Amino acid sequence: MPGFLSGRRASRLLVAPTDLRIADPLEGEDLLAGRFALAGAVLETNGRPPFSFEMPSLAFERELAGFSWLRHLRTRRGEEANIFARAAVLSFMRRHRSAKGTSWETEIAVRRLNAWLCHSTVILKGADTGFYRRFVDQIARHERILRRRYATLPRDAVRLQTATALAMAAISLDMSDHRKREAARRLDDELEKQILPDGGHISRSPDALVSLLLRLLPLRQTYINLDQTLPKRLVASIDRAYAAVNFFRHRDGDLALFNGTGLVPGTALSALLRYDETGGSVFRALPHSGFDRLQAGRTTLIADTGRPLSVHLSKTAHAGALSFEMSAGQNRFIVNTGVPLAADEATIRLARTTAAHSAVSIDDSSAMRFSRSAFLGPVAAGGIRQVTHERDMDENGHDRLIMRHDGYLARYGLMLERTLTLSPDGTEITGSDGFRGKNGALPAEGDETVAIARFHLHPAIWTMQEDDDTIFMTAHDNESWLFSAPGCAPVLEDGVFFAASAGKTASRQIVIAWTIGDRPDIRWRLNRLS
Repeated sequence: MPGFLSGRRASRLLVAPTDLRIADPLEGEDLLAGRFALAGAVLETNGRPPFSFEMPSLAFERELAGFSWLRHLRTRRGEEANIFARAAVLSFMRRHRSAKGTSWETEIAVRRLNAWLCHSTVILKGADTGFYRRFVDQIARHERILRRRYATLPRDAVRLQTATALAMAAISLDMSDHRKREAARRLDDELEKQILPDGGHISRSPDALVSLLLRLLPLRQTYINLDQTLPKRLVASIDRAYAAVNFFRHRDGDLALFNGTGLVPGTALSALLRYDETGGSVFRALPHSGFDRLQAGRTTLIADTGRPLSVHLSKTAHAGALSFEMSAGQNRFIVNTGVPLAADEATIRLARTTAAHSAVSIDDSSAMRFSRSAFLGPVAAGGIRQVTHERDMDENGHDRLIMRHDGYLARYGLMLERTLTLSPDGTEITGSDGFRGKNGALPAEGDETVAIARFHLHPAIWTMQEDDDTIFMTAHDNESWLFSAPGCAPVLEDGVFFAASAGKTASRQIVIAWTIGDRPDIRWRLNRLS
């Protein structure tokens, strides 16, 4: 018998781990009424099992098969919710007997295993012995299949999620001590390789850290509740990841929108912060992840000073090197566009471009070019190879960040340099964006290459063009700033913000376009109004 099928058969569930995400009673009510609203689509079941239907979309199928929606049934009292949950599980078992297709993609199978473990009390309450046996066998089957796949998975967030789910299954089921030790070693190895010394994840995505903590915290508590020996790296990894999450948070509590991060529900962040034992400390930089944070007074700047850490990891990376976000008080002013919760491939491609970031591009081309190869996947196929930065204090005592990347060197023979400075009281930001040859030479006169600097504004910010050089920005609480770029003709244009609660939302952006041969550099300024 193959190794992954060997070992003593699990006969019972020992515990239902905690799901930290908040359950919504209204969504629970909709589910019991047979209305599944997932990934931007709706399926009305009218009492029929949900997996007996053709799926409205691929994204909907993934959400339905992940079973994360089970948490909303926790809010419903009475056996109706238990019967509904069992019927949905049976419907899945009947339709997906073989471990193939979209519903058995590794990431979806991991989410389903987590959901079935965490919400097993909802599923099993009132169940007969026959269903209990089938359900436990299904969980054990998921564990075996994922354990078999694990060794061939590339090193990314899905592999770490798989290791975490396997560790949870090993202690939630009555598995052998050998299997438990094996799962702990597997998780330790993955945490060592994927959680960087500064706490960031190798994907360089703030969203990946939130997803990771939502899995690791219940795992830690389950080990403690069952009096099991914790994996050696679990606690330290959680602490480091918390520090990185705090680094990416603006003062309104939302995360900076880098590398695939979209709307992170405030309830999810609130649930995480209740367990933060790091004291909420905030680093000035994440040097291994490649990000810097300038903060003074009421003002925060977070800048991308890195690049993908491997070719494989570039599949989910965005071409946002040297982009930045700026917030003041409880308001985000300058942002990246982020990604929607349920994004199609075309939207994801658009959100990955340099133009979707508060960054500088040439001819609106991206600083990284992404492959469309079915074999390779959407990896970076050209562009940025090196990003460098320096941090110091200028002659006025302002915190200064100087950044460079070579994303346009091969195509245009030019290096991009961006400088950001923040005054000690946080009321003034100055910036410059410019291009130089590889050896620092100025672009040739007459070079008609067009550079474009974009500053995407949060949809909550109201704007007005005051004159040819100045744009007024204000938030709902009257926090107000002036953007000025003398002689550079900044203009307001329509934009888009993907990371809104309602999905794709109209916004505004400040745009400066200039001809590099006429002007190698532009300078701009942000001043807070009293």
